[in-house]
Amino acid sequence: SKIVWSGQVFLILQDYRPSAAALCVGVGSFSDPPDLPGLAHFLEHMVFMGSEKYPSENGFDAFLKKTVFQFDVQRRSFKEALDRWAQFFICPLMIRDAIDREVEAVDSEYQLAKPSDSHRKEMLFGSLAKPGHPMGKFCWGNAQTLKQEPKKQKINVYKRLRAFWKQHYSAHYMTLAVQSKEKLDTLEEWVREIFSKVPNNGVPKPDFSDLLDPFDTAGFNKLYRVVPVRKVHALNITWALPPQEQHYRVKPLHYISWLIGHEGTGSILSVLRKRCWALALFGGNSETGFDQNTTYSIFSISITLTDEGFQNFYQVRRHSVSQMLKANATFFENYVEDVCENMQLFPKEDFLTGDQLMFTYDPEVISGALSLLTPDRANLMLLSPEHEGRCPLREKWFGTQYSVEDIAPEWMEKWSGNLELDSSLHLPAENEFIATDFSLKPSDCSDTELPIRIVDSEKGCLWYKKDNKFKIPKAYIRFHIISPVIQKSARNVVLFDLLVNILGYNLAEPAYEAEVAQLDYKLVSGEHGLVIKVKGFNHKLPLLFRLIIDHLASFWASPGVFSMFSEQLKKTYFNILIKPEKLGKDVRLLILEHSRWSMVEKYQALTAGLTVDDLMDFSRSFKSQLFAEGLVQGNFTSMESAQFLQYVTDKLQFSKLPAEVPVMFRVVELPQTHHICKVKTLNKGDANSEVTVYYQSGPKLLREHTLMELLVMHMEEPCFDFLRTKETLGYHVYPTCRNTSGVLGFSVTVETQATKFNSEFVELKIEEFLASFGEKLEALTEEAFSTQVTALVKLKECEDTHLGEEVDRNWAEVLTQQYVFDRLHREVRRRRPHSISPCKSHSINSIQVCAVLQHYIVLGVYHLGLFC
Repeated sequence: SKIVWSGQVFLILQDYRPSAAALCVGVGSFSDPPDLPGLAHFLEHMVFMGSEKYPSENGFDAFLKKTVFQFDVQRRSFKEALDRWAQFFICPLMIRDAIDREVEAVDSEYQLAKPSDSHRKEMLFGSLAKPGHPMGKFCWGNAQTLKQEPKKQKINVYKRLRAFWKQHYSAHYMTLAVQSKEKLDTLEEWVREIFSKVPNNGVPKPDFSDLLDPFDTAGFNKLYRVVPVRKVHALNITWALPPQEQHYRVKPLHYISWLIGHEGTGSILSVLRKRCWALALFGGNSETGFDQNTTYSIFSISITLTDEGFQNFYQVRRHSVSQMLKANATFFENYVEDVCENMQLFPKEDFLTGDQLMFTYDPEVISGALSLLTPDRANLMLLSPEHEGRCPLREKWFGTQYSVEDIAPEWMEKWSGNLELDSSLHLPAENEFIATDFSLKPSDCSDTELPIRIVDSEKGCLWYKKDNKFKIPKAYIRFHIISPVIQKSARNVVLFDLLVNILGYNLAEPAYEAEVAQLDYKLVSGEHGLVIKVKGFNHKLPLLFRLIIDHLASFWASPGVFSMFSEQLKKTYFNILIKPEKLGKDVRLLILEHSRWSMVEKYQALTAGLTVDDLMDFSRSFKSQLFAEGLVQGNFTSMESAQFLQYVTDKLQFSKLPAEVPVMFRVVELPQTHHICKVKTLNKGDANSEVTVYYQSGPKLLREHTLMELLVMHMEEPCFDFLRTKETLGYHVYPTCRNTSGVLGFSVTVETQATKFNSEFVELKIEEFLASFGEKLEALTEEAFSTQVTALVKLKECEDTHLGEEVDRNWAEVLTQQYVFDRLHREVRRRRPHSISPCKSHSINSIQVCAVLQHYIVLGVYHLGLFC
């Protein structure tokens, strides 16, 4: 159902998924005034700071989970939620007193984004646009642009903010999509009643379509050497094309992306991998506002390089150009975000499918786009830590170090002339993994509500459940290959990481066609074993599973590949260590879990020196004694499913384990004292820091877990309101229910900047919040508590929308060897009879921070160790 009211376009869907709504306002940072960069982003924050009808600053957040322009909610509360949400677009308060506080939130978001290489590349790329083009604007906003500079220039930010809202948050700028189980007539009535009050000023929408070719400048077709934050070598080749949105029914860039990004035999990546020059390649357009808008469309090729590939980056680019020329020469001979965003882009008949389907095949449109991807129109960005000290230029807002130079003339001549096509590059062959049988198999055993164990031996066991609910010709196969050798030393953990990474590399080419045929696989180096996940159309799924097991059985690594992945793993470990949130998690688990190896110990073991012979010795040791535990769900019979475990044991030829291997670490019981652990960050240029206060409760029993979930659910909104809205400590503040190897706990985390607050102050504020929250719990009424319980029960009772959700839940039980497959049902049953008294006593005992400090650690990961 589609209606238009007061100039606003609505799409109403009757759907059996959770009730939800999304609204897109057709204005963004392109409309920022030159003297107030980031104003559109700031307004996005401010509209949710209360409304005339619901004046509480966090009233919407208290009522729902997220304060974004889209939400989902229980059906029974949908109309009220829709009304609260609509008020932000009808009459937001945007109170003057909230301005400074919310500027701090915007600044914190900016500070968190600064160490991101992807954001840094975007800002540098945007700076290459023609002067005056909106692509060159600073869209993030920060304290400098929204507070300090306006103060110097005597700009009234509050007055300008309200004027910006009045001009741009108009009904005819907006598109709205709602879905619910309610009848369409009921939904339409609600939408008309609620959203008809959104003001419509009739002012024409901003139009930037005349600002074409923003990158037709002398500085674009150059080589930019960039110093990244992470340890990574990467080459980005980018073309700025005319806007492609009008070709959405053809989607020419999708065709080109598929040809360039293909990873099978004969592809660019295949050739580069064989030379040990590249690890990954992506080609295409992300369809975000940065990559595609009314002034241009981007096509980019991003290649993650090895050390050797970095030294030969011009050759890497030559192969990329060669593949495009081959595609242009032979392709036509051989081969014939969200609904509300789509409503801004497509006509009504294509609202639901315009961003997904290829409606029309038009070789002229595709060839026209491909013909524009020429060397003389390309921008090259080469990222590498090797550029440190050689890049004298700095991007204004993110401080990215870079240099610029002409592309070497001899290479321009080679690329622009009659380039000899690489004979090893060719288009994809016929795909043997494409399913042709989509029939549903009959059951060969009694149907069960929960998985049952159909094989149980000393070498492995298999859990099975036939899908009779979703009734689709798909299936999921998951295995946990458990080994006792992994956790024996940090060195073994590193060798296991290398084994899994190189196994994935060995599979990349032969298994790529399976991915194209919508068969997905994933290899995970678990703490105690190799996790194999396979899913997709069941007809050819056994082919993919057997391919993975065959490669594991015959695992092999050449010295060149081993060296390439050793260097890459060093970068991976280092890149984890420089992120405060990841370092904080590593330290927390190191404190809590016996025999866990830290990321630092793994990094040291790797840098101490390992050889390909060490890896092959470990591979043999790993495969000698195993226990294989699997789960099969979907469109397979029990007899077919049992064959998967049989194939694993037959092919790998392993012996049984001499003793049972635990699949979870033993957990340290924290003493009845208050402990503080502070660690300095490893990234000297990053002020982002993290403070986590963690409380340990006890074993994760059903009752205790239920109470802890209720506690954290009740804590979310007050935590956000106190620590972020009122104290402005940081952009990300949140409580979390923690399950650490079967031991329950909860934590409160604040991500902040050391340049603004020290760790002692942040910890003090967290303690103040917990004390005030304890008082709120004391005053909690039976009615409010009952509402919270009902909300959690409804959340748990939501039906699975696809088979994967059920499989994920069951797999978690197999992976931890708990096997409580009806855990959700038991938790719901436990919640229903709850009274307020046990919850109060449990919660208050858990957060006493002023009197008896119990089972309590503070983890601080802080910039430069200033407060360590």
